[in-house]
Amino acid sequence: MKGKIEVFKVIAVFLILITIFGGLGCVDNQAEGESAGTMENGSGNPSSGSGEVLTIFHAGSLSVPFEELEAEFEAQHPGVDVQREAAGSAQSVRKITELGKQADVLASADYVLIPSLMMPEYADWYAAFARNQIVIAYTNESMYSDEINANNWYEILRRPGVTYGFSNPNDDPCGYRTQMVTQLAEFYYDNSTIYDDLILNKTGMTATTEENGTVLVHVPASEALSPDTSKIMLRSMEVELSSALETGEIDYFYIYRSVAVQHGFEYVELPPEIDLGSIEYADNYSKVQVEMANGEVVTGSPIVYGVTIPKNAKNPELATEFVKLLLDEPGQQIFIENGQPPIVPAISEGKDKMPEELQALVE
Repeated sequence: MKGKIEVFKVIAVFLILITIFGGLGCVDNQAEGESAGTMENGSGNPSSGSGEVLTIFHAGSLSVPFEELEAEFEAQHPGVDVQREAAGSAQSVRKITELGKQADVLASADYVLIPSLMMPEYADWYAAFARNQIVIAYTNESMYSDEINANNWYEILRRPGVTYGFSNPNDDPCGYRTQMVTQLAEFYYDNSTIYDDLILNKTGMTATTEENGTVLVHVPASEALSPDTSKIMLRSMEVELSSALETGEIDYFYIYRSVAVQHGFEYVELPPEIDLGSIEYADNYSKVQVEMANGEVVTGSPIVYGVTIPKNAKNPELATEFVKLLLDEPGQQIFIENGQPPIVPAISEGKDKMPEELQALVE
């Protein structure tokens, strides 16, 4: 994404999405995070076998459904070892575009990263295959867990002693979506201090209001972020926040609903006007933009996941088989069971450049 992501570049896709699944309920996805090379396979360690290897870079929030897809794929393809690297989606893309790493499949928690950062140099097409929403996750041990709800969550987070977390916006879509949700909360609850109290005054981030009323959040370089650690935990990888919630290091964190479902967390389901989960509120979400440290600007939009086969894939044929599994009925069922509604059929850009086996599975 060099320069600003313009809303008009994605309007056409959103209009199609509205007609395809505008009436579906919102679901979520798992914590998104970055690990500078976290390798996940069946044993949790890189394979030392001599069979073929299928390398997948994917959003941390896809870890659970992709683990199930991996098991199914390896059962169908004896001798193939699927190796997955879970990370923040922006980090995953940069591994390919900036570090020159090779991946057979790239799956992002924000499909826009593929056309904006990878196409046309590193990819020819993408398929939007699932969606999600942001929630506030907690456990029964969290402070004020018996009080928090969709009407008072921001007041609970403000209270002395309450700690919460979110991921780094420079690394992870869930991180910049946290900024969007919290800013949108100011509009929805008619309270202009929510973002200031919860984030702006406790980090190195700033925000300005444009002439058209759009709020632009400015995220400094990661090393310049200065969270108040007595109140906020900021991490690149969402799994760290999940672990921190489980161990009681934090009371709450912003996360995809699917992740909360998969981990068995309690969660506050936010109003659809702010949770980034409803196509119907796309115009509302666009009132907030986030500018990352590298100058990239992301406009608020419904959460839609995308997948592609990078041009540098070592095993494009195997990659095609994996994406086919993902987009077809078995993959759809895996996502449904993990609390994340698939887009059926998936919506594509560059369909004519997709492998023929996949074209029948997309619009």
